[in-house]
Order: sequence, then C-alpha cells, then structure tokens
Amino acid sequence: MGTTLVLVSAFMGVAALVGGVASMFRGVENRLVEDRLELLINAGNTSKKAAKSEESSLLAQSLERERSGFLEDFVSRFLNLRRFLEQANIDLRPSHFVALSLGLMAAGVVICIATRVNLLLAPLVGIACGLLPLAFGVFKRKKRFADFQKQLPDALELIARALRAGHSLGAGFKLVGDEMIAPMGLEFRRVYEEQNLGVPLEESLETMSDRIPNLDLRFFATAVILQRQTGGDLAEILDKIGNLVRDRFRIWGQVQALTGEGRISGIVLLGLPPVLFVAIYYLNPAYIAILFADPLGKIMLAIAIGLQLLGAVVIRKIINIKV
Repeated sequence: MGTTLVLVSAFMGVAALVGGVASMFRGVENRLVEDRLELLINAGNTSKKAAKSEESSLLAQSLERERSGFLEDFVSRFLNLRRFLEQANIDLRPSHFVALSLGLMAAGVVICIATRVNLLLAPLVGIACGLLPLAFGVFKRKKRFADFQKQLPDALELIARALRAGHSLGAGFKLVGDEMIAPMGLEFRRVYEEQNLGVPLEESLETMSDRIPNLDLRFFATAVILQRQTGGDLAEILDKIGNLVRDRFRIWGQVQALTGEGRISGIVLLGLPPVLFVAIYYLNPAYIAILFADPLGKIMLAIAIGLQLLGAVVIRKIINIKV
C-alpha cells in the first residue's frame, strides 16, 4: 500500500511539473497575442508614424520567436537552443525541449526517492536524466554533419554537371534537393525554396553555411557568390572543390587506420578501471567500502578519478589528428 501511494504521488508530482511548465509557456504566448491584438485595435490612438513603426516591428516577428519563454531565454545565454535543434534536425520547439529536460530531471529524482535509493544519488540521477535530450541532440547533430560532409562531393559534382548541361544554378540546387537524401537534399531544397520566395541567393547560402558549419561548404558558398559578382567557370571550380573534399577523405581514412591501435588502447585503458571497480564491488563490497569510509581512501579515489580524466585528455590529444 505504501509503495503504491509513493508511486501515485510521484506520478502526480511529475504531471504537475510538466503542466506548470506548459502553462507558463502558454501564458507567455497568450500575452504576446493579446498585445498584438491591442496594438492593431488601438493603432489610431497614437501618432500614425509611431504606430506604424511599432506595428511593423511587432508583426515582423515570427511566431517561433514569440513562443520563447523565460527558460528558453535563460538557456539561450549559454546555448543557441533554436540553432542547435535546427542543426540536429529535431522537430521540437526550444520551450518543449527545455520542458522535456526538466520533466526527465524531475522523474529521475522522483524515481530515486520512490525506490529508496541513497538520497545523495538523487540529484546526480536527476541531472543525468535531464541531460539525456541534450546528449541525444549532440549525437544526432554530429552524425548529421558527418553525413553532410560525405554527401558534399557528390552534390558538387551533380551541380557542375547540371551547369555544363545548360541548366541554371537554381535548377542545379533543385536537382540536388530532389535526387539526394537528407541532410544534403533537405538543405539544398530549402535554399531553392527560399530563392523562389524572393530571398537573395547570397543570403540563402550564408544561412545554410550557418546551419551547417562546414569549411568545404563555406568554400562552395564563397565560390558561388564570387562567380555571380565577377564571372568565371563555376563548374570547374565546383569540380576542384569536390576533388579537394575527396582527397581529404582519403587522407583522413589513412590517419584513422594509423591511429586505430591508439584508439583501441585508449578505450581499454579508460574502461578497465571502472569495470574492475564494479566487478569487485559486486563480488566483495567490503573490500571497496574502505575507499568511501576511510579519509585516505577518499583521497585515493579522487586522485584516481583525476588521473583517469587526465589520461583521457592526453590520449585524445594524441589520436585526434585534424585533416
């Protein structure tokens, strides 16, 4: 009976937290909509010039920006959350992403309390659960950038062939968007659609370079902008950039082969101590308990963790060769 009561209370607490966060964001949105309507209705009460300026600045704001709340603004001071979600191609609003992280954090703490785990571990478990969406976003963002890098030479070659066949640059972008899979096709299709809506090509390429911080893509955008201003054979330039990217991939593969032994050694050296610690703790807890009970044991444990982190940094510096 007591366990059921605790679980029900935990569920109600998490539901109340998520509902409170959602209502807070909803309240901000409603307040902005009311301000908008009031501005449109009472525009004649102020001077015409001031009302027109205020109305244009308010109506020019996108709905995406209007939905930002206090938590999103606070997180954006340390991380451009909107750009991060866009780069990771996660279909969530920043406010929903923050609410999800807070909900998982609260759920982790409540689960620790409900299962009667050591209360000192509850904050750590809560933080770990709250960081899961961010870790997933970082993983997906990194994978998307890597896929884009691999697809870039084929996309440049496709655009160069379209130009040699007599098509326009916009038609080349459309061809890449239709023929190639995401993320390459998605990004070039977005550039093509922005051009159809009247956005200058230079601005669209600059925006795509900001979404995908890739050096080769920056070369491509710069080459296209310069070619439109000064002229020249763009197809030949794209072929050279594509060959440069392929050569870099070839050299990177050689570096990966040469540093494979170092990576495996680093994984073994960094993973062996924690695995042995868990195994010994499971087989003989009293043998490990001295590290937590004795003051000297705590110092030794802290030094061991510090040396592990230092070793991880050193090994990463040795095997991380940029090409």
